[in-house]
Amino acid sequence: MKKSKPAGKPGWANGLRQIYDSVVDEPLPDSFTDLLAKLDRGN
Repeated sequence: MKKSKPAGKPGWANGLRQIYDSVVDEPLPDSFTDLLAKLDRGN
């Protein structure tokens, strides 16, 4: 008979969330911001 895992997040989920949050908080490079502006203008 298999033992079932307790419900909840796996142990690695918090580390993955911290990495994701750190990437989201990084500012966009100027070249990427310029590209987005050009796409908005249709150039």
